[in-house]
Amino acid sequence: MRENTLRTLWAQGQAALNGWVTIPHPWVAEVMAHQGWDSVTIDAQHGLMHYDVALGMLQAISTTPAIPLVRAPWNEPGILMKLLDAGAYGIICPMINTRAEAEAFVGACRYPPLGYRSYGPLRAALYAGPDYVERANDAILTLAMIETAEAVRNAADICATPGLDGIYIGPSDLSISLGGRPGTPVSEPFLAEPIAVVLAAAQRRGIVAGIHTGSIAEAQRMVELGFRFVTVQSDLRYLTGAAQAVVTAMKQRHAGGQAGPY
Repeated sequence: MRENTLRTLWAQGQAALNGWVTIPHPWVAEVMAHQGWDSVTIDAQHGLMHYDVALGMLQAISTTPAIPLVRAPWNEPGILMKLLDAGAYGIICPMINTRAEAEAFVGACRYPPLGYRSYGPLRAALYAGPDYVERANDAILTLAMIETAEAVRNAADICATPGLDGIYIGPSDLSISLGGRPGTPVSEPFLAEPIAVVLAAAQRRGIVAGIHTGSIAEAQRMVELGFRFVTVQSDLRYLTGAAQAVVTAMKQRHAGGQAGPY
């Protein structure tokens, strides 16, 4: 079976850098995957794509060494299994608030006797290799999203879920749940404190802690704190940020009376 290099990195004590794709097109996923990320996550929850588009995006990522992950739309067994059958090497599952929900999520991603995943790895076996079914339970990653006040209260129980590989903090939803606003820096005390609680719970159980961040500096700080899986913004943020920088620079030059292309 094709190696899941994220597991290898973590076994070596290293952190993994994850790319995030929301734009619904295989070409975008392919371009992102060629930039050197350790993994690339297709956002099937808030990204603007359906299953058939996500399939093409998984195929595009497979032209690179990046590990293909998907954030599922929800903790629903049917779509979790279909995404794995399409070749996702790991699932990030949103809004896991209790251990029972974490157990249901993990079970849908594991073949018996460890879970209740149904057999039918149509593309997964082609991508991963003919021994996929025998080795998938050890290779596929399950990351539960912690993004509510309830989930923080239950973090210790969630992290104790058998077979759960890690947690992934969604700071914007967590901020909203705590009475704040989306996009709040994770250094803000009302957000930093619950994040520290979740990180400690994951570390006590020896599972991976991951987090979505809004900047390089923020991501670096999270790695220093002990997070081993970090995402920095997304494809859409890179596109809008770079485009805005060009437009702003050009229009400021023109407004200042200097020669411009207008």
